[in-house]
Amino acid sequence: MKSMMSYDLMESIRVTNQWMGASAKALYSYPAFGLSTNPFIAMTAAWGEVTERSFARMVAKPDWNISHVVGSDGRDHLVQIETVVTRPFGDLIHFNIVGREEKPRKVLVVAPMSGHYATLLRSTVVSLLPDCEVYITDWHNARDIPVSEGKFDVEDYTLYIVDFLREMGPDTHVIAVCQPAPLALAATAYLAEEDPAAQPNSLTLIGGPIDPGAAPTEVTDFGASVTMGQLERHVIQRVGFKHRGAGRLVYPGLQQLSSFIAMNADTHSTAFVDQIIAVAKGEAAEHDRHNKFYDEYLAVMDMTAEFYLSTVERVFKEREIARNIFVVDGKQVDISKITDVAVKTVEGAKDDISAPGQCVAALDLCTGLPDKMKASHLEPGAGHYGIFAGRSWRNNIRPLVLDFIDANCRHAKRQKGKKAKAAS
Repeated sequence: MKSMMSYDLMESIRVTNQWMGASAKALYSYPAFGLSTNPFIAMTAAWGEVTERSFARMVAKPDWNISHVVGSDGRDHLVQIETVVTRPFGDLIHFNIVGREEKPRKVLVVAPMSGHYATLLRSTVVSLLPDCEVYITDWHNARDIPVSEGKFDVEDYTLYIVDFLREMGPDTHVIAVCQPAPLALAATAYLAEEDPAAQPNSLTLIGGPIDPGAAPTEVTDFGASVTMGQLERHVIQRVGFKHRGAGRLVYPGLQQLSSFIAMNADTHSTAFVDQIIAVAKGEAAEHDRHNKFYDEYLAVMDMTAEFYLSTVERVFKEREIARNIFVVDGKQVDISKITDVAVKTVEGAKDDISAPGQCVAALDLCTGLPDKMKASHLEPGAGHYGIFAGRSWRNNIRPLVLDFIDANCRHAKRQKGKKAKAAS
C-alpha cells in the first residue's frame, strides 16, 4: 500500500524551501544591510525572492487573467468566465464576451491533463477569442477530489469529451492540444455511432500522440523501457491528509515537475540564475518574461493514478488508438466510422515530445472520411510549445485552423444556401 507519508514529505520539502526563501528575502532586505556594499547581501535577498515565488507557485492554480477583448466595433468587451457543465474531475467553461454578438465559430478547446492546468493554453484562448466563441475543458487537481467520487481513467476522459460535445450542441469545432488528441479522436468516433448529431463539424489535432510508435522520442522510449509495475511502484502516491482527496492514488504534480525540469536542467538552472541576478540589480519586474513563463510552468496538478497508468499502457504501450482497438465503456470504438467530420492535424518539425508522424497518423485511421475532408500541416522550425502557443501558432497555424473551421462550418453553409435560394 502506498503511504501518505511520502506524499506529505514532498509537500514538506516544498513548504520548507518556500519558508527559507521568504526568510532570506526578509532578513537580507533589512534596512541596516543597506550600509554594506557586499554584493552577497543583495544576491541572497534576490535568491530568497525568486525561491519563495517559485515554490509558492507550485500549489497555486493560475488565474486566466483574461479581462477584455477588443471587438470589431473597436470597443473593449469584458470577458466573463462561465461554467457550463460541472463535473467532479473537470468542468466545461465558456469565455463569454459581454455585449458582443455570438460568433458563428463555436470552438471547444480540449486541454491536456498532463501535469499543468488548462491555463497553460491561455495564449491559445486569447488568440481565438476575437473570432470565436471559445469553450475549454478545465480539469481539476486530483488531490482536491474526494475518493468517494470514484475513478477517472482514459475512458472516463473520453466520455467527458462526449458529454461536453453533447452539451454544446451542433456546429461545434474541436481543437485538441497534445495529450488529448487521441482521446478526442476516439470521442468523435464514439459519437459517430452512438449520437451522430452531437459530432463536431471539424476536429483539429495539434501535436498529439495518435501513434506514438510512428516517430520515437524520449517520451515514447521511456514508456517502452519501463514496466507498468515499475511505474506504479515508483511514481504513484496517496494524497496526504491536508487535502480533500486524502487517500486517493495519484501521480503527484511535484513529482511530475521534477521530471519536467530534469529533461532540460541546464536551461532551467541558467534561467533561475539569470533571474536572481536581475532581481539583485533591480532589473526584474512582476510580469517580466521569466515570471510570466515560470508562474505557469511551475503550477502543477496531480493526475489520478488510473488516468496516468492507463494513458501509458493503452495509448503508448499497447497503441490502442493507433491500432483502432480502443474500448470505451465496454464498446470498441471504430475510427473508420467517422465519415462527415473534417480532420486536420498540426505538427512541429522540431517537436521532441510528439514528433512529426505521430499526429498525422490520425488521417490514415479515418478510412471512412473522404480525402477532401482531411488536411495536415507541418510547421517548419517549430517545437512542441510553439505549435499551439508561440509565434508559429499566432502567425501561421492559427489562420490555417480558422480557415479550416470556416470551410467546414455547416451552419455557414446552410445560411449561404438559404441566401442563394432566396436570391433566385
